[in-house]
Amino acid sequence: MSGERGVLYEMFDERFRTGRCMNGDAALEVLYTGCRWAEGPLYVPAWRQVVWSDIPNDRMLRWDEETGAVGVFRRSAGHTNGNTLDGQGRLVTCEQGNRRVTRTEHDGTVSVLADRWQGKRLNSPNDATVRSDGTLWFSDPDFGITSDYEGHRAVSEIGANHVHRVDPATGEVHLAADCFGAPNGLVLSPDERRLFVSDTKDNVIRVFDVREDGELSDGRVFARGGAKTGGARAAARFDNIRFDDEGRLWVAAMGDGVHCYDPDGTLIGRLVVPEAVSNIAWGGAKRNRLFITAETSLYSVVMGVTGTHPTGSRRPD
Repeated sequence: MSGERGVLYEMFDERFRTGRCMNGDAALEVLYTGCRWAEGPLYVPAWRQVVWSDIPNDRMLRWDEETGAVGVFRRSAGHTNGNTLDGQGRLVTCEQGNRRVTRTEHDGTVSVLADRWQGKRLNSPNDATVRSDGTLWFSDPDFGITSDYEGHRAVSEIGANHVHRVDPATGEVHLAADCFGAPNGLVLSPDERRLFVSDTKDNVIRVFDVREDGELSDGRVFARGGAKTGGARAAARFDNIRFDDEGRLWVAAMGDGVHCYDPDGTLIGRLVVPEAVSNIAWGGAKRNRLFITAETSLYSVVMGVTGTHPTGSRRPD
C-alpha cells in the first residue's frame, strides 16, 4: 500500500490510523540539540527526568520534565549506550567503553552486573532489558571496540557478537543467543514470554520464546529492514525497539524514522524525523510521550498510544 504523507505521520496500513497511532502532537518537539551521537533515552518516573547517552562525548545527559532544563548526569561515563530500569527502579546502563553492564544503586554507587563471559571480556554492551524476576538480558556487539570514536579500539576476546543473560540469583553470565551479525536493541514482550532483538548488521528483528529459566528458543525473523519507505531519507536500519500496550512494536530505524509494526509483523506506519533515529523510549505521567534520540538531538512527541514500562509486566497466571 502506498504511504500517506503528513507532517509527522506516514501511514502504510489503515491500522495505523484506527489504532490511534496518528493521534497526538502534529510535530516533534526539540528538547535538546548539541550531542555528537545521542542514544539510550530512558524516562525515570521517580526523577521525572529523561537520561540519555552522548556516546562520543563520553557523558550522560538529563532533561528535567518540570523545568525543561538539561544538564550533565554523569561525565567520563564509560561511553554509555543503552539504559533501562530494573524492578526496584535502579538505573541499569550498558557501558561500551568500559565493556560492562552496571547498575546505579539508590545511594549513587555503581555495581558491576556483567563484564566477562567464560573469563573473556565482553565486547561493548549496547542495550539491556530486565524481566520482573530480575533476569537481565543484554546485547554485546562490537561497536565500541571497532574504533576510538564510541569506546576504545580493541580486539574482541569473544570473537563474536552475542546476546547474554545474567542470572538474578547467582550473577552468572550465560550465552542466550549467538545467531547475530550485530545484536543491538532488545525488549521483552509485555507478557514476558518473548524476547525481541534487532540485528543492525543483518538488518532484521528476531524474536525468541523465553522459558521460565530464561533460556531462549525458536528464534525466527519478525521483520526485515532495508528498503526506504515513502519519503524516507535513507534505507531503514534497525536500532532499538519498544512496545506499546496494544502489542505494537516501535522501532528506531535510523534514516527511515520510527517504524511501527502490528503484532503480526506488518509495517503499518512511521514517524518522520529530520535526523537519523538511534533510540526511542516511552515516558511521561501517562507513558504516552515518546522520547527520540536522533544524531545530535533529543526529541519528543505526545501520542494517542501508550507505551509499556521498561521493566515489563508479570505474565498472567
